[in-house]
Amino acid sequence: MTGTPARSISTRISTVLPRTLTNRAMAAYSRWRYGEVLDPLVAVGHHGKVTRTYALTELGVSGWKALDPGLKSLAIMAASVSVGCTWCVDFGYWEAQHGHVDPVKLHDVPVWRTSDRFTGLERDVLAFAEAETATPPAVDDALAARLTDALGAEAFTELVAIVAVENLRSRINSAMGLSAQGFGDRCEVPLGGPLAEVGEA
Repeated sequence: MTGTPARSISTRISTVLPRTLTNRAMAAYSRWRYGEVLDPLVAVGHHGKVTRTYALTELGVSGWKALDPGLKSLAIMAASVSVGCTWCVDFGYWEAQHGHVDPVKLHDVPVWRTSDRFTGLERDVLAFAEAETATPPAVDDALAARLTDALGAEAFTELVAIVAVENLRSRINSAMGLSAQGFGDRCEVPLGGPLAEVGEA
């Protein structure tokens, strides 16, 4: 992470990072947790305070447990697809394989309106994630009320927050020029079809 990486990374900023304790620690943790250094860590590694804030934010988010993990995975994927972040789609697809959601269902997120794989609640979550991600946000009172009734106030608040966090991730990664890192290639369902088309338009 502090030198030229073995794998070519698509980014708009140098991949040769300062040899700081923060960068070394983040690289070591990333290799231990994911098997390689995550590209977003390379992209933000020139600014120590941004890197540390990013890491602390993710640590805090990992403790959010009110929202059903399957619904959370769908909301995250819908937001990253809406932004067009191929890195987030690739990583999110891989991460959600850990028992949170049917991978085939996750694969249909870009075409959820015409897919018959989703429940009514899942459709509301997907619609909400897209509406919150829109510029300006387009969440309507009826959708918010249905979700609050179905999820409860705490889980609904978490839904709102996780979509906002995914917007932060996706917009940083997209602006930095990151593309898919290859995590989706390790999934049981190939990262093709609708998901492969994200960001191509």
